[in-house]
Amino acid sequence: MVLTDAQRRANEKWHRNNRERANYIAMRSSARSFIRNKSTLSDLEELEAIIKSRREELEYNE
Repeated sequence: MVLTDAQRRANEKWHRNNRERANYIAMRSSARSFIRNKSTLSDLEELEAIIKSRREELEYNE
């Protein structure tokens, strides 16, 4: 898909003004892609433990 110059400039401006959100979205996308396409059984087991720990941490801080 080819972007017009105006669309490209608008995207760049959004990324500059929303750098933290853009980074969050990129990291989330990478994590999902890894899980769906590259992970091994041992990777998934490790990730499940990390997720469980993070979930408990977030629930404790509510």
